[in-house]
Amino acid sequence: MYNTAKKQVWYGELRTSRGNTIVVHDNQLPEASPGRIYLYNTERKAIVEYVEDIVKVNLYDLDDAAVKAAEAQFGGAWKAARADFMEKHQARINLSNVKDSAPARKSKVEVEPEEEAVGSGGDDDFSDDWGDDFDD
Repeated sequence: MYNTAKKQVWYGELRTSRGNTIVVHDNQLPEASPGRIYLYNTERKAIVEYVEDIVKVNLYDLDDAAVKAAEAQFGGAWKAARADFMEKHQARINLSNVKDSAPARKSKVEVEPEEEAVGSGGDDDFSDDWGDDFDD
């Protein structure tokens, strides 16, 4: 049965109705969402997030010969997928270290009020025209 406490990298078999697949679990991968685990799926050639309660009962240990064969066959692809996965998730890890404080506020620049133009001299009173065109 699936037990990663003994080994950093665990090679095992995922048995499903679709068939059996060799999977790899690494304790150094970032933690998945609660209740989920990351496994490298050799059929998909990708690290996939699985629901732990569903997949755990379908994971089985490989014997020593099968582990060596799996490491030889899938080791290179696993390391490449792991490097890509860690690179993509490194940004997420770095963002989790950002402080929750807001940036310092900039001081407000005082705006001087504009002066009104005085002495235009024109007759701008239009109030006389309003009453003439109104129909009752």
